[in-house]
Amino acid sequence: MTRPGPPAGGPAAPGPGVADPGAPVVVAARRTPIGTAGHAYKDLTVDALAAPVLAAVAGDLASHIGGRPVDDVVLGNCTGPGGNVARVAALAAGLGHEVPGLTVDRQCGSGLAAILVAAQAVRAGEAELVIAGGAESASTAPLRTRRGEAEPYARAPFAPAGHPDPDMGPAAEALAAAAGITRERQDAYAARSHAAALAARARGAFAQEVVPLGGRYDDQRPRPLRPATLARLPAAFAPGGTVTAGNSSPVSDGAAAVAVLPERLRAGLPGLRLVAGAVVGCDPALPGWGPVPAVRRVLSRAGVGLERVAAVEVVEAFAAQVLAVTDALGLDPLGADADRVCPDGGALTLGHPWGATGAVVVTRLFTRLVRGGAPPGTLGLAAAAVGGGLGVAALFEVV
Repeated sequence: MTRPGPPAGGPAAPGPGVADPGAPVVVAARRTPIGTAGHAYKDLTVDALAAPVLAAVAGDLASHIGGRPVDDVVLGNCTGPGGNVARVAALAAGLGHEVPGLTVDRQCGSGLAAILVAAQAVRAGEAELVIAGGAESASTAPLRTRRGEAEPYARAPFAPAGHPDPDMGPAAEALAAAAGITRERQDAYAARSHAAALAARARGAFAQEVVPLGGRYDDQRPRPLRPATLARLPAAFAPGGTVTAGNSSPVSDGAAAVAVLPERLRAGLPGLRLVAGAVVGCDPALPGWGPVPAVRRVLSRAGVGLERVAAVEVVEAFAAQVLAVTDALGLDPLGADADRVCPDGGALTLGHPWGATGAVVVTRLFTRLVRGGAPPGTLGLAAAAVGGGLGVAALFEVV
């Protein structure tokens, strides 16, 4: 496993604290409660999950920038029905016939990638208000069959013939072995994620970000987990392996979205200015490694060190993947950095609706930093690993 340094490619971004009237700023962020596939939202299609969140984000802005039209909706989605989910959801949300909609597929990084696409349009001056995020309904995703074949295929390829193309579970197992991540550390991280989410929910940490849906106000999955219980679970993907159902994220349904507009139109609203974003490739045999080069590129473009970042939200697809990434970046989420890295839990406990989770982590940053009253200049980082060997990362600054 190679450990590359910061790539040299790409223009430098205006660093933190640099005035930029065209800089994209996230000024609202919402999500649904997250449900385990086949349970809470088993009958809701992906557009039905997304529409209430889009409407809630638009409603959050109404009293501040009322009358300003939404120029576009950009949504990440991985396994939906096609047909431009973003457009369907925008219409269902009542945003108007004029809002076109764009659906983005970068697999598990789709929600965060959609926010970066929206930010690019805002920075370029091609849009002034974009709602962006992601949605996934694993429960209602269609089964696809190739013409002439009787049985549906399991998934589309992440890489072409001749390249490694592992499923995510075996890929996490391979990354754990390559990075030396033990079963004990994975189980400890999973137990910590569940305990943190339960504590956060008890103190109301999710209340302002969640849009009630289907009578639910809370995420379905968080529950007390004892280390002894986790230790008894068998390996899920390889005999004698370390990755189990307990230290892996569940297949889930949910949606999340944010509003992005330029700094000059912020009208005094507090928010998160996008300092730098990046999508990079890595070895498709170890897709969980992707956040490492992505984070390094973002920090290099912004000209800051990770020690300046107060809040980190990584998509917790697998405990092994989070620990491999944080180890490589010099973070210790089970020790000194427990209050920096996913301190309210993440996808391991809340759930992992693939196309949405990248937007969920930005929503979590918004709550932690903006709703939490962090001072201007505070930095937050969001990152996700992607099947096929990609990493997505974004650095934000409180304004």
